[in-house]
Amino acid sequence: MKRMASARKNSSSRKSSSVKRATSVRAKRSSVMARDVAADHPRFAICVRNKDYEVSLELWKLYPVLEDEFGARHGMIRVIDESGDDYLFPNEYFVAVSSPDR
Repeated sequence: MKRMASARKNSSSRKSSSVKRATSVRAKRSSVMARDVAADHPRFAICVRNKDYEVSLELWKLYPVLEDEFGARHGMIRVIDESGDDYLFPNEYFVAVSSPDR
């Protein structure tokens, strides 16, 4: 009987691992799609606060902004940070910058 319980445990862990991978792949795809959209309509913001995010955000630095409906509904902004990946941060940490039309 112990053998069966062990087999069940292993199959369960394999299942959760594949679910995590699928979620990760979906997140990466949406991130890539968001970057493609941002390339068509570049937006930027300046970081004016970085409390609790000192490693990820540099004060007074200009960051590319990506559209994110979820973030907008929750008072957050998605930027590409120092790691080169995009993350959500509180809106009050940034000031939007408008660029002149070309």
